[in-house]
Amino acid sequence: MDLMRRRNRLTATESTVLAASLCLFGTAIFLIRPACLGAQQAQPRLSQEEQSIVQQLRGLRQLPDDVRARTTKDLALKIRELPAAANKLRLATGLANLSTEGDFGHDTLQEVATTLAEALRETPAPPDHDQPAMPYLELAQLVRYEHVQASLDSPQFAAAMSKLEAADHIRQQADFSLTDLQGKSWALSQLRGKVVLVNFWATWCPPCRKEMPDLQALYDRFKDQGLIILAISDEDAGKVKPFVAERNVTYPILLDPGRKVNGLFQIEGIPKSFVYDRNGALVAQAIDMRTRKQFLEMLTQAGLK
Repeated sequence: MDLMRRRNRLTATESTVLAASLCLFGTAIFLIRPACLGAQQAQPRLSQEEQSIVQQLRGLRQLPDDVRARTTKDLALKIRELPAAANKLRLATGLANLSTEGDFGHDTLQEVATTLAEALRETPAPPDHDQPAMPYLELAQLVRYEHVQASLDSPQFAAAMSKLEAADHIRQQADFSLTDLQGKSWALSQLRGKVVLVNFWATWCPPCRKEMPDLQALYDRFKDQGLIILAISDEDAGKVKPFVAERNVTYPILLDPGRKVNGLFQIEGIPKSFVYDRNGALVAQAIDMRTRKQFLEMLTQAGLK
């Protein structure tokens, strides 16, 4: 099964920590054997404290946003107090993976990033072939896109930051043409003069579903001011069409069944959103689910208010 179609943040977090033979690294979900942390021996069992943290990670999505913010921050501090070990890095990575699903505050994200950086200093992850290991990419995304600070003197972290910068350059130059559910063709390069929000999503993705009403509300508010939302799914029309009809989604839904556009934008986890201003410049992007307030802040950078 394709990596992207396996990707689900909650399921991955559970698999990472509960299934003792696997580990999770990053926004893209990789299920790897214990050697991914350089451990040649059997993976250590979870302590009572670690088991408690696992249970709280499993329940994060069910919490109201204000409670989830406090719980996420508390978990970051609890993980930081754990002894240096592979389990600590797995837990820190799992928490980071869940911490960007909405707006839980800059202070919360800073604590999450500080905990992950500490875990990486204590238990460095080996490179994934010639690429930085996913925990470094997860931390780099927090720094680059969530604007937190991280102190980590590591060639892999530097490489991860460079990789994200290169990907953003490609996205700035990207163009595509896809067809929507009504058969209309949309080309990004032909939308100059409009503010364009490109959103990658899927019907099976809980964070994607959660942000759709806010996208619809913003589309209703700003479409007469030139906002275009292009929501791209790699699923079949037979699955997507009834899903969006049931939810009264009226912004364009584009189909990318061959995942060429997903590949062009280097999408390794969803939802992802990119905002282009009227001149076609990439001015804002989101690495995960956004709230209406966060989307509005992104659109403001493109000149909508």
